[in-house]
Amino acid sequence: MSAKEKILNLDNPKWIKSLFADPKWSFIWLALRVYIGLQWLEAGWAKIGNSAWVGENAGTAVSGFLHGALSKASGEHPDVQAWYAWFVETVALPNAKVFSYMVSIGEFLVGIALILGIFTGLAAFFGAFMNMNYLLAGTVSINPILLIGAILLLIAWRVAGWYGLDRWILPKLIRNK
Repeated sequence: MSAKEKILNLDNPKWIKSLFADPKWSFIWLALRVYIGLQWLEAGWAKIGNSAWVGENAGTAVSGFLHGALSKASGEHPDVQAWYAWFVETVALPNAKVFSYMVSIGEFLVGIALILGIFTGLAAFFGAFMNMNYLLAGTVSINPILLIGAILLLIAWRVAGWYGLDRWILPKLIRNK
């Protein structure tokens, strides 16, 4: 057997399989899912209720955030890498109003989906994507904790929504294919 075949035939340890794929551990994923979901829901709801994010002044708050990110893109060891600063300057800032709505509504929807346990893997992916963007913009805050949690939910996607709507919706989607 070649080295490639040996690697491809490796099996996960039983405790890994159990933790990430056995419904008996779903209570762990429920707790993590609801905690992360509440963080996203609260953040999104606060933005949706703020006219600097959604409404007549949409784009104002995100522009301030993005300008703050650009200010961290210089020096010997910048917090924001040059390629991300380019993205902020040429893509995000000119479209600040659109990004403002996307962030606000995206945070809210990720929160709802995680709390309800519907499309948990997809919601965790988009939450992780937003966390990565906040981290790339030089904002640490709670983002590393939420990112690690989202990665764990992505790994456990099959059972992370067991105590949620995924338990009934995912089997129907799979059967209909």
